[in-house]
Amino acid sequence: MIRISPIRLIGPKNEQIGVIETHEAMRMAEEAGLDLVEVVSDSRPPVCKIMDYGKHKYELSKKKQPSSKGNELKEIRLGRSIKIDKHDIKIRTDQARRFIMDGHKVQVIQRFKGREFAHKDIGLANLRRFFEALEDIAKVEQPPKPFGRQFTMLLSPDKPRVESARNRLAKQAEADLAEEQARLDAEIAELDARDAAEVTNDDAEGEPVEQVAKTKKGKQRDKRAGNPIDDEIAELLGE
Repeated sequence: MIRISPIRLIGPKNEQIGVIETHEAMRMAEEAGLDLVEVVSDSRPPVCKIMDYGKHKYELSKKKQPSSKGNELKEIRLGRSIKIDKHDIKIRTDQARRFIMDGHKVQVIQRFKGREFAHKDIGLANLRRFFEALEDIAKVEQPPKPFGRQFTMLLSPDKPRVESARNRLAKQAEADLAEEQARLDAEIAELDARDAAEVTNDDAEGEPVEQVAKTKKGKQRDKRAGNPIDDEIAELLGE
């Protein structure tokens, strides 16, 4: 339950709604079938967002939950022949990277079609390129060996390198979070400055504007402080 009012509200599509009363924000959340969640509590006013809180908690728990399955053997095939595009190999290496980061072993299979088996060097080059893209986290447990009309290679996680890669990813995630927080703080500061300017303008609207008149020589004087007779005499003297 959010007890502080007003709050700074962010809409369900990350749109900046502004500072509104809490009960009004709760009404908007109910109409959208969502929840009102406080995302930044140490600012004044606190920042709240309209979101699906249950889905948000589930996604957070999935990110924090370690993989329950490890040391499974995952199989990746490099197409049905040695004529596989470099981009397709990149897709397969990205897939293998996720498996290895989760602690699984990966068996890579390079098939040969028709007379391609006479060009084993091309298939072996594909397997070598595959490993080179993963050598920062993997090691070759079983080098490429023939099996029928295909070659197989077994990769396993290199635990120290995997841990190092995880630390790098965690630091990058922290940096991304800090950057997002800084962006949000900057937007909040900008909105606060805009609100303060609006308040200043509203206060200024009620103040009398100083009435200034110019003489023939361009000098300024305050009409409110002037005496009509003195003004006439000054005008005759050319002052």
